[in-house]
Amino acid sequence: MFRYDDMEFGSSMLRAANRRFDEYYRCYPVAMMPGPERENVNHGGKVIMPPSALDKLTRLHITYPMMFELHNGARELMTHAGVLEFIAEEGKIYLPYWLMQRLLLEPGDLLQIKSTDLPPGQFIKLQAQSTAFLDISDPKAVLENAFRNFSCLTKGDVFTFSYNDQVYEMAVLETKPDGKSAVSVLETDLEVDFAPPVGYEELQKPSGTSTPRSGVSGKLPSGGLLHPQGTMAQSINYAAIAPESTEAAAGAKAVSSNFLSGGHRLNAKKGSKTPTPQPSTPAPGTTNPQHPPPARRTNGPQPLRLPPNQLFFGYAIKPVKKRDEKGQVVEEEEKPRFQGAGQTLRGKKKDTGRSETPAGS
Repeated sequence: MFRYDDMEFGSSMLRAANRRFDEYYRCYPVAMMPGPERENVNHGGKVIMPPSALDKLTRLHITYPMMFELHNGARELMTHAGVLEFIAEEGKIYLPYWLMQRLLLEPGDLLQIKSTDLPPGQFIKLQAQSTAFLDISDPKAVLENAFRNFSCLTKGDVFTFSYNDQVYEMAVLETKPDGKSAVSVLETDLEVDFAPPVGYEELQKPSGTSTPRSGVSGKLPSGGLLHPQGTMAQSINYAAIAPESTEAAAGAKAVSSNFLSGGHRLNAKKGSKTPTPQPSTPAPGTTNPQHPPPARRTNGPQPLRLPPNQLFFGYAIKPVKKRDEKGQVVEEEEKPRFQGAGQTLRGKKKDTGRSETPAGS
């Protein structure tokens, strides 16, 4: 038996189904839209529809924010987008180029547009498609500015944004709430996580202990061992190479001397041997006694054996001596620090008496 209530319920369901916007348009990239070039539209997530679409959306009481499903029935692909303006020619719709690529569309292909509602996003996970994204000093601020051109994001999308005249690609790997492949990014507190960019390789961490270079005899060179603890002066053995070090000065003096032997006596006894002083200059490894190392200065700092890209500032400061026009050192005489006869509070009285007169008769 047919009742009036059943007929009213069926008509309400039909009205609800008819309230959904569902149209077909010929799609074109934003670059083909008449007028000046609009870079922000080409790197956003919003489409440009004809004025008739706005009229129909108004009659269907579609509320803001308006979001749509974009269907490519020929390839069975679907994504989501918002709407920016209603200024396109009738029967046409303009999409950002990355949306054309996402749906595998060519200019002039037929695209189905359906209105929909999406929940506010809670979490999204993004992955940069190039390591160039790591060069951005403040990615959070850059993405916040880029999201102003988006109404929603869909899992699987690879959208683009422009920064400093360079175009970056970003893939959407994950969206929350769970069970939703698309979320709204308008008026919501969105948490963003990043996966390592495509092509990124983590640097291998060093072992923490550096292996010092060994000398010829296998011993560690003096002044070249790096210790994990201690000061820089201790690690380079500064006490052995300092200018005032007796060990370094004695070794350098012995090597640079023109008289290394102790001399020979005319009536020398047989079997006597003349001792030869050995240099005690600290040097890496052993030194061939037949070929002594070059002469070293004894009045200045000794050379440091430091690893590459390492400096040491620890030598004592010595003032530069003044030289005359001939280049000879001028020795400054010490000036007396206390001069003058001094003064007393009560001076001596001068002798104003009469001069002595010789006695005469």
